[in-house]
Amino acid sequence: MTTADGAPVRVREMTEGDAGAVAAVRVRGWQVAYEGLMPRAYLDGLSVPEQAAAQRVRLRRRSPAVRDLVAERAGAVVGWACVGPAPAPDATDRPAPEVPGTAPDPVGELFALYVAPELIGMGIGRTLMTASLEHAREAGFAELRLWVVRGNARARRFYARAGFTPDGTEQTDEVGGEPVPELRYRRPVG
Repeated sequence: MTTADGAPVRVREMTEGDAGAVAAVRVRGWQVAYEGLMPRAYLDGLSVPEQAAAQRVRLRRRSPAVRDLVAERAGAVVGWACVGPAPAPDATDRPAPEVPGTAPDPVGELFALYVAPELIGMGIGRTLMTASLEHAREAGFAELRLWVVRGNARARRFYARAGFTPDGTEQTDEVGGEPVPELRYRRPVG
């Protein structure tokens, strides 16, 4: 894949050595995407070294069913996505199957998708989304879901273009002492 300016982009598995670059993309992504949606002091306090250390620990402890992907452009990590099995079902998930002895189709979750803010709109996010959906298909997920901050209009448009729709489920997380409402989106994987 190439970006809008013709630079090639390659998606590959994340390694522990990518933790610092992924942390930098994630921190800058939060600071740009959540400006005005989360407390400024919280966003300013995000630390790339702390996030990198957390990424390394997470990579060592993650389930083998979780896949972390990075997008590289000119040898630099410019995006990150993480996809795997959705957490345990809750009351808002599909009802149990009516056929005794069968299980519901597995549901996956896109836990993260970040692109370096200065490269948003270049096609890197679409490339990571395509790779994430391919992993979801390979893993046998019938659908993929994700959570997005309600006020993040850019991300909501991006996910809508990728075929995701809100399912009516909301949750509120506390970030820096303030409530941050999130919406759940879903799409079939097939």
